[in-house]
Amino acid sequence: MKLIKSLSMAALPALMFAACSQNKSSSGENKRTVFFDKAGMDTTVSPGENFFQYANGAWYKNTEIPASESGWGSFYVLYDENLKDLKKILEEVSKDSKGANEQKVGDFYVSGMDTAAIDKRGYEPVKPLLARIDAVKSPKELVNFAAGSFKEGESFLFSFFVGPDDRISTKNAVNFQQSGLGLPNRDYYFNTDPENQKIRREYVKYIAKLFTLTGTDSVVAKKNAEAILKLETEIAKSHFTPVELRDPVKNYNKFAVAEFQKQNPDFDMKDLLSRLSLKTDTILVGQPGYYKALAGLLKSQPLDLWKNKLKFEAISSSASALSTPFRKARFDFYGKVLNGQQKEQDRWKQMVSKTDQGLGDLLGQLYVERNFPADAKERMLKLVDNLQKVYQSRIEKLDWMSPETKKKALEKLNAFTKKIGYTDKWKSYDDVEISRSKYYENLQSIAKHDYKEMTSKLGKPVDKTEWFMTPPTVNAYYNPAFNEIVFPAGILRFPFFDNNADDAINYGAIGAVIGHEMTHGFDDQGRQYDKDGNLKDWWTKQDAEKFTKKADGVVKQYNNYTVLNNLHVNGQLTLGENLADIGGTAIAYEAFKLTDQGKSDGKIDGFTPDQRFFLAYAQVWRIKSRDELLRTRISTDPHSPEMFRVNGPLSNMPQFYKAFNVKPGDKMYRAENERVKVW
Repeated sequence: MKLIKSLSMAALPALMFAACSQNKSSSGENKRTVFFDKAGMDTTVSPGENFFQYANGAWYKNTEIPASESGWGSFYVLYDENLKDLKKILEEVSKDSKGANEQKVGDFYVSGMDTAAIDKRGYEPVKPLLARIDAVKSPKELVNFAAGSFKEGESFLFSFFVGPDDRISTKNAVNFQQSGLGLPNRDYYFNTDPENQKIRREYVKYIAKLFTLTGTDSVVAKKNAEAILKLETEIAKSHFTPVELRDPVKNYNKFAVAEFQKQNPDFDMKDLLSRLSLKTDTILVGQPGYYKALAGLLKSQPLDLWKNKLKFEAISSSASALSTPFRKARFDFYGKVLNGQQKEQDRWKQMVSKTDQGLGDLLGQLYVERNFPADAKERMLKLVDNLQKVYQSRIEKLDWMSPETKKKALEKLNAFTKKIGYTDKWKSYDDVEISRSKYYENLQSIAKHDYKEMTSKLGKPVDKTEWFMTPPTVNAYYNPAFNEIVFPAGILRFPFFDNNADDAINYGAIGAVIGHEMTHGFDDQGRQYDKDGNLKDWWTKQDAEKFTKKADGVVKQYNNYTVLNNLHVNGQLTLGENLADIGGTAIAYEAFKLTDQGKSDGKIDGFTPDQRFFLAYAQVWRIKSRDELLRTRISTDPHSPEMFRVNGPLSNMPQFYKAFNVKPGDKMYRAENERVKVW
């Protein structure tokens, strides 16, 4: 799926508070009694100077990022807790499974944990694929091979998915996307700063290393690697920038297959679709320039170069399932160079994550049985309903939106589908074959299943009950095509949510998350979809212009934030997430003020209800990242760094100013005419 708007970067799990007291309840379960960490605050910093530092400064100073991680904090720690819970489940079922599904997840986990067996096989599992690439004799055969590879769990040259047609959200369509790069995005091929030059050098070393590990002479391997980088640089010229990829209209291009064929005579699209098992007479092409460039490069560049590129991609994508030298080579580049990890995660963590990714609904069923009580779902639904009512009231009171557009905005808000915890319709994996001794083949079987499942959607109505995150995931998302807000069970735990916490804590944490996802329905991308999930302009021209002017103020505010020696946040790339943070926090605060605690002045731990709300919000974003990850995120991540996810929204809230006595002259103080208020 494209355009799903998640709470945090997928690579970031979730952070937790450094100190939290617990005692045993009468039922014997752990019951938390302290809900934010005073010891982690730095009260030598004025709240108005830097609230993130005030709330988290001591924790930030004293926290060391584990060597196996690219960052640490709330998301990470909660993610780590979930991994431990899942590990217990997997170890249990791998020894004593009580059914076919339990045996499947247990055997998959065991197959990946048996690194001795994996090492013994070397790169033997991928040799047949490399031989098939070697056998290609022409560009036409190369395209045919790439298309046929998808059924076998591989993917080369093309990127596509079957999902809702953005303008007909009830109908599934084939949507082709740009592809062909091994670095995170096009900018990595063209930026000339020292860090990007270093990354390109290390990338060449990584490519060469994989070739040498499969027996290629080191001189030839380096030559091959340099040629592949040069080819990918040519491919990158055709790619949209990260900002351009955020424009849903620009990325919606519908073609009759015959018309696309006419415009791209070097591609036999009808034959290609047949090889991909896709029966359709129309296609969507997000970035047509990529496919035009690909056709040209297939003709102009040597066939052996293309074969080398495909062999590199085959080895690289399989490296985690091959012997230690391959795993280490991949980690050294993608883990160390790009994300700053000092060592690989423990194997059990890698395999728990792989099991969750590959057999998510099977493992998810076991997870929710043990970790997600029914009353938590009921409490969450009440919170969501409360915030939805507040959002409705705020829309009704907007002074910049006309009654005509307000009516449609309210229709969209009230049409939200709310998904809490886990799916009501678990997926079947009956066609997946799992062996306790063949990890590579297990991954291939899952990939074949996933491809078959995806392509089977074509020609059928869109199933809006489908989930796109697994139950243990520490994240949340808004999906514009479904007009839904989704909160997996994995995030519905402390520090985001706790049944025993006071309202200030829950509204400042999970309340802001709920408000964030709701606001995605009305951010610069989400606002372009109607209540039924169709990409359709439902705004008056005047209202759209007013929204754009307000959004430009958000872009300007975040463009001024910097990290790593004046590396600027990209306000346009992060606009949607910043709007969601600003709107979500304001909505959560207003909903909190409707509670008994929100109406009172009673202090807890020396803080007023309002202060606890803002501190809870700030400590949810208590995350520390390595410089390498920060640099990667600035280039690729639509979410701002965590300090600005705190200070940015709060600097627009007069209620925050009042709670912490923020005054003109303080760094976080923004003149009233500069404060952003959209929703």
